[in-house]
Amino acid sequence: MPALAIIIPTYNRKKILLKNLKSIEKQQKINFRDFEVIIVDDGSTDQTYEYLKDNKFSFDFRIYKKTNEGQGIARNFALEKTKADIIAFIGDDIILDSNFIFEHLSTHKKYPKENHAVLGFMDWHKDVKKTEFIKWLTNGSNILGKFGGHQFAYEKLKNKETADYNFFYTSNISLKRKLLEKEKFDPDFSSYGWEDIELGYRLYKKHDLTLHYNKNAIGYHLHQINEESLRDRMFMIGKSSHIIQKKHPELKKVPGIFKRIIFFFLSNQITILFLKLLKKIFPTIFTNLYFYALSKRYFMEGVASGSSFNYNQIKFLI
Repeated sequence: MPALAIIIPTYNRKKILLKNLKSIEKQQKINFRDFEVIIVDDGSTDQTYEYLKDNKFSFDFRIYKKTNEGQGIARNFALEKTKADIIAFIGDDIILDSNFIFEHLSTHKKYPKENHAVLGFMDWHKDVKKTEFIKWLTNGSNILGKFGGHQFAYEKLKNKETADYNFFYTSNISLKRKLLEKEKFDPDFSSYGWEDIELGYRLYKKHDLTLHYNKNAIGYHLHQINEESLRDRMFMIGKSSHIIQKKHPELKKVPGIFKRIIFFFLSNQITILFLKLLKKIFPTIFTNLYFYALSKRYFMEGVASGSSFNYNQIKFLI
């Protein structure tokens, strides 16, 4: 029985996924019989399953095809297909450092208790163009202490050995299978947004999860994100915020009326156009604020789509 299973849900990314698998073949300091890879094709339309099913790798590799129900449900499905003691979740667009598996397993050996998990470090792949938008996503709270994109807020973990549930990043995380058998991904989160943080919060709250941060367990994100993809991402996060709000109201993920009014002033169409103009004239000063305002606009559009509250009516309240 393998010590570790890498679970990868995928949707329409067959070529990047193949690069992902090739990076797994380059793992060092590890016996390839000690791990397996389980891929769940979550209803892809690009022939992912057919493209990969006959590939041969130097590690135990299995791919399953199912209807599209979201990443969380795909991960739950894969959990039923393995008996490995350690489960590592990564994204289909993550290229692994050669010591990735070794570092995860080493940390678990150091902390063998069931409720101890491992968070690895994420960085952009060298092939990702470092646009001003990507820089904003990366810098997080380093920007005026507030206006970052927080794709990965690792700057908050500097000189720290553990992280809280807000860092439950399923692009690079590993847990004991026995713990995941007690708490699985909530199937109510069928679209992007909150399904990983919600599970992390449940594990933290009910099982006293300890998330150890190993900066040497590195994954590289090979995904050229742009402003267009920001709209879809933030809209879905806003829309699904109602689900996590209903389950865990104490987290206050849906903004109250006061915050909604602030976000309206910050991200209405006139403000966005004005910030866009200022960004061109004073890019150093206004680029980050522009992207932040834009992200809040898309987020609040998502919030409004999942709520009886009409965000667009705020202008009549003020």
